[in-house]
Amino acid sequence: MPAHPFFDGLKAPLHIAHRGGAKLAPENTMVAFRAAVERWRTDVLELDVHATADGEVVVFHDPTLERCTDGAGPVSALTFSQLSMLDAAFHHPTLRGQGVRVPRLTEVLEAFPHVRVNLEVKTDGALQPFADLVRERPTLRERLCIGSEHDALASRLVEALPDACHFFPANALAAFVMSARSGEPVEDDPRFLVLDMPLDWEGLRVFDEHLAQTAKAAGKWVNVWTVDDPADMRQVIAQGVGGVMTDRPDLLRDVLDAR
Repeated sequence: MPAHPFFDGLKAPLHIAHRGGAKLAPENTMVAFRAAVERWRTDVLELDVHATADGEVVVFHDPTLERCTDGAGPVSALTFSQLSMLDAAFHHPTLRGQGVRVPRLTEVLEAFPHVRVNLEVKTDGALQPFADLVRERPTLRERLCIGSEHDALASRLVEALPDACHFFPANALAAFVMSARSGEPVEDDPRFLVLDMPLDWEGLRVFDEHLAQTAKAAGKWVNVWTVDDPADMRQVIAQGVGGVMTDRPDLLRDVLDAR
């Protein structure tokens, strides 16, 4: 178990709702997060943040609006007031037109004060507003594991919030995983504590028991994404995964409860 307050009281395997459970509800919305927490008893919410034109930190994955809303263009081009007019369930068959909106990060954090959050900062423009928000709320250090897939942005996040729990960015993750799988001494970066990694990459299974043991020996925690098949869930749990990220939190809850 890494020595950081984020991990206090946590026990593997963690139930992690990817974007709240993107195959069950409109992703990264309060509808999805509420179902994940209240119905599927998730341990960790996985989500993404951008900044609006007026500096609000909002929960949204894509840089543009088309896939998840009835809007168009960059998230960063709209004020929060303008963003709030869009339908965040526009492409969902049953919730379209029901008032589902893009939430502020603070709304999510305040709604579920006892739930941990795995959070990706998606753009350089979101870094400063996000860092300011966290500094204003010191107790968030215990609830957030943060990072970016981009190594340069991840490094700037470490500089801005050195006391936070940080997950590996893409290149540092690849270096760790490749060295671990080759049997060589791992290429570690002590700034990062969590390996948020894919189960498969380009058709190859990259997580296994050896990698889990290597990470544990290095003092790292491993979460595997995005695992939606119950057989795969059971396998990675048996192999010693720290957490399972899934778009199907209902199926993962069934697997965990069956244990």
